Amino acid sequence: MIGTNPGLRNLWRALVLCAGMALLCGCADLFFATVGVIGSAKDVDEHTGLTFDAEHRLHLDVYAPKEAANAPVVVFFYGGSWVAGKRRWYRYVGEALASNGVVVIIPDYRKYPDVQFPSFMHDAAHAVAWAREHAREFGGDAQRLFVMGHSAGGQIAALLACDKRYLAAVDLQPRDLAGMIGLAGAYAFLPFVEHEPEIFGDDAHGRYDSQPINFVDGDEPPLLLLQGTADDEVPPHNAQAMAERAQAMDGTAHLKLYPGVGHSSILLAFARGHAGHSPALRDTLDFITATAAAKR
Repeated sequence: MIGTNPGLRNLWRALVLCAGMALLCGCADLFFATVGVIGSAKDVDEHTGLTFDAEHRLHLDVYAPKEAANAPVVVFFYGGSWVAGKRRWYRYVGEALASNGVVVIIPDYRKYPDVQFPSFMHDAAHAVAWAREHAREFGGDAQRLFVMGHSAGGQIAALLACDKRYLAAVDLQPRDLAGMIGLAGAYAFLPFVEHEPEIFGDDAHGRYDSQPINFVDGDEPPLLLLQGTADDEVPPHNAQAMAERAQAMDGTAHLKLYPGVGHSSILLAFARGHAGHSPALRDTLDFITATAAAKR
């Protein structure tokens, strides 16, 4: 364990320092790649590079508790502004949840400029269908399946949970999900900035369909929305407006705001050996435990 090993503890400090420098330079890619090299957990089985879409050469990684049986399952979508990101950088998220009894599946998806919206949504739906079909092979319970994401990945997870079209294409519906967990997710992010007009289409259709908040009708699964108040990349109003909309539609939404926590640092709560500034991991596990129990 890092907490009792001075060498690993010093390595962690050095990596966090490098990650902090990367953040100051605006290199989120380097930040997550740096955090992701922390040593593997001994209580977790890893299955990497599994193919879920041969046509598009898409793969996923599975992190499962050793000797798991009927464990809840989380499909985690990483962020990267729909243009960047690699699943292996988020091994630490998979291991953190798997070490606490959750089977975690981290898929890749196609990104801009190779594709535009909604192509990556179809990739995400296929990953969920794969997870439901194969959950038992890793000790998971397909009836207790969650989608989860950070930043752009939060938008993907939220659209799966709220816009019925994507799961319908793989013979599923949002209510087949036990819940949705968003960390600093983009749910109501107009006006578009940077490459977003090209990614989603800078017309009425693209502006409407890209916003998860537009599809909240009370028929979605329970939502857990985790958000740092110091986030200057995806402002807190995204989570706040999403929660208000769900509650107004008689849906279930749990909003957790973390004072002083930023856009990337919210994920550090999942890194082993890090005394994070937010209880995001504990709040996630509590939500999974409570919500999964209701699905039995």
